[in-house]
Amino acid sequence: MPNPKGNPKSLKPFTTDREEPLTEKMNIRMTKEMKEEVQQQENPPEFCREAIQEKLDKNKGKSNP
Repeated sequence: MPNPKGNPKSLKPFTTDREEPLTEKMNIRMTKEMKEEVQQQENPPEFCREAIQEKLDKNKGKSNP
């Protein structure tokens, strides 16, 4: 009988080469047009992360004169 949890070899922990691992998730709402534009990007998740980080950096610069 096969294992219902799958192949144990495929349960290896995920590794990353980033400075900080991506451990958190967030759901956002957007217009259909925005979603379509984001999905047309080469790497949609990374595009969103970069856009959010850019806006956070910009706001941080405004709050520290």
